[in-house]
Amino acid sequence: MYHNRANNERSENNRGYMMHDIMTVDARGLSCPQPAMLAQEALQKTGEGTIQILVDSGTARENVSRLARNLGWNVTVEEQPDGSYRLILQK
Repeated sequence: MYHNRANNERSENNRGYMMHDIMTVDARGLSCPQPAMLAQEALQKTGEGTIQILVDSGTARENVSRLARNLGWNVTVEEQPDGSYRLILQK
């Protein structure tokens, strides 16, 4: 789950936070279909703008990317040094 929180605040219970008008959904450590479900919730709630989704598996990367593209979002994927992925979704 993600939460809109200002000032880059993040508690251990949160899966995401707002950072400079970019919503972040941290789905690392979650099994499919949870990352895609969290991404879909964020996409529907936001409607447009920029959303950053953090995932740590190729399956989650593909599922979230496919979902976002099917909903009309542009997707950029960045592989991180630790092997996780940062998906930047823009509309």
